[in-house]
Amino acid sequence: MWNDVLDLEEFYGSTLGQTTARLLRARLREVWPSVRGENVLGLGYATPLLRPFVEEAQRVLAFMPAPQGVTRWPREGRNRATLVDEMDLPLPDRSVDRVLLVHAVECTEQLRPMLREIWRVMADGGRLIVVAPTRAGFWSQVDRSPFYQGHPYSTGQLAALLRANMFAPLRQTRALYMPPTRSRLAMRMAPAVERFGQRWLGRFAGVSVIESGKQLYAGIAERAQNQTVAVVRPKLRVASSRDRPQIAGAARNTKDGEAPAS
Repeated sequence: MWNDVLDLEEFYGSTLGQTTARLLRARLREVWPSVRGENVLGLGYATPLLRPFVEEAQRVLAFMPAPQGVTRWPREGRNRATLVDEMDLPLPDRSVDRVLLVHAVECTEQLRPMLREIWRVMADGGRLIVVAPTRAGFWSQVDRSPFYQGHPYSTGQLAALLRANMFAPLRQTRALYMPPTRSRLAMRMAPAVERFGQRWLGRFAGVSVIESGKQLYAGIAERAQNQTVAVVRPKLRVASSRDRPQIAGAARNTKDGEAPAS
């Protein structure tokens, strides 16, 4: 079940929500230190984490699923947010380089179709980051948390889910070790708690942050025993940036993926 967009907007507008967004943005920057010249898509409610990419990326889009609802983003300038069916994204094939899923994987009732649709629109060599609540963390157990809604995952479950949908997990980290409290003292201490948690608290983080690459099928020629005829066996490989110039450039030139102005 999806969160309501007004509830999410209210949370991230609060002091606790702003602290949460800062901690998550710091973790994302460790995984994606630069997105210069690339097309970035946020799906779910990713806008609190997308802002640092706006001036750096070639294009930033925020897609919000219909059951959740949509709000204008950003408040100033051209609107970059639009309402979508998460199983039928209004983008051409291989048109985005980076996809950020926040408040999405744990909420949707159409998980596999959504992931396959993301696979379709992601450029070969693209990267996907999923931010999802953990089972052991406080953030999936306290109803004031936006990660309370939906289905939490262990890190192993999340990695298995991505592999089952043709994404290869590349890097896993965690975030939100502080509890979702409105205590001003706790929020002032949040960066220190985060550093301590990364070192000592492990699986008790509030969310998992996992980066994946798009898997492609490639033919590997092998000679059959006692035969001179070569046979081809399919083998999965992870797309690399060397694949992208063949297709991603054309996708960037299209305007089909632009969010409509409000």
